[in-house]
Amino acid sequence: MVTPIFVDTSVLLAGLIDFGETSLPAQKLMTAIADAKIRGPQTAWHCCLEFYAVSTRLPEEYRISPSDSLRLIEEEILARFRVHQLPERGRGAFLRSAVNDRAAGGRIYDAHIAEIARLAGAKTVVTDNRRHFTALLRHGIHVLTTDEFATEAKL
Repeated sequence: MVTPIFVDTSVLLAGLIDFGETSLPAQKLMTAIADAKIRGPQTAWHCCLEFYAVSTRLPEEYRISPSDSLRLIEEEILARFRVHQLPERGRGAFLRSAVNDRAAGGRIYDAHIAEIARLAGAKTVVTDNRRHFTALLRHGIHVLTTDEFATEAKL
């Protein structure tokens, strides 16, 4: 298995909220993390905030309360993941790089998460928004969908 892995918000959401069959690979990944079969998972503080924002505003059949979102963040993410932030000294360089990469609009958020993953030393980023993270390929970081990772890791 390729480690360490860095998990994007899309995986956290599908792994902790049951969206049906599409959630299965992410649920397998989160179970493997809970069972310590995947060691040292990483994510970004930004992903925790996105998880909270999205999970509390999903369509009604999937939406969870703010208190349930907090509980999941504390018990399933903060308790099991190394959570990283962009260091203060890297902020200017990150923004200059985003301009050079022509990141515009909401793409800046995924670029931010990708930079945190790179600085955290991730070897693999697991996301269901692969095209938003392809810039990591130039740094030798694998970008896999949850389904690809689950298959590769034999989950």
